[in-house]
Amino acid sequence: MTDLTTHPLPAAVLWDMDGTLVDTEPYWMASEQELVGSFGGTWTHDDGLLLVGLGLWNSAEILRSRGVAMDPDEIVHWLTERVRQRLAEQGVPWRPGARELLRSLRDQGVRTALVTMSVRSMAEQIVAAIPFDAFDIIVSGDEVIEPKPHPAPYLRAAELLGVEPGDAVAIEDSLVGLSSAVASGAATIGVPHIVPLPESDEHTLWDTLEGRTADDIAAVAAGRRAVIDQPTVIDQEDAR
Repeated sequence: MTDLTTHPLPAAVLWDMDGTLVDTEPYWMASEQELVGSFGGTWTHDDGLLLVGLGLWNSAEILRSRGVAMDPDEIVHWLTERVRQRLAEQGVPWRPGARELLRSLRDQGVRTALVTMSVRSMAEQIVAAIPFDAFDIIVSGDEVIEPKPHPAPYLRAAELLGVEPGDAVAIEDSLVGLSSAVASGAATIGVPHIVPLPESDEHTLWDTLEGRTADDIAAVAAGRRAVIDQPTVIDQEDAR
């Protein structure tokens, strides 16, 4: 365990929701299959993987191309309400270690944001199920102009929290979300779930959040600062 006297905590931790905080991707995939099927089409698990992490309106256009004869807003509303119904009937499926890590951060006084491409009503439903004050702000998919993989959602979260993106840590589970977080300048942790994530010097990979604490987050932030502060070495041959 990292000693916080050596590695100070980041200014904020920015959390993805679907697949990172909660295991709702199966709810989304089942709802997509139901919707496409109602128009006589077929929607497979591999099809569902294409939408993991995407903004809902981007997903709606893909579903329209597969025969769903509805306006994008109607598709987003239908899917959201169907997933919210599943959450109410089947419960909120938390990802292992997510609430415990979130609680560890809050106990240390770390500011937190939920940065999700789901709409605010669904994000608030999930946040309401957490038995402590979990997030300072929510940035939702219906409130941003550019969805993930654009960095705008994470930049907006940092702005609302009053912190520099480079002083924050983001946690993501998808390729789309990972790209968004890295592009924002935040130190980024990828926790693969439905889709695999690549090894890269641009982010840190954890197998799970289980057993992780604020100390581990502090170590990731410290590693990011060390990379940024490292002086550039100029090859003497290149300098001539």
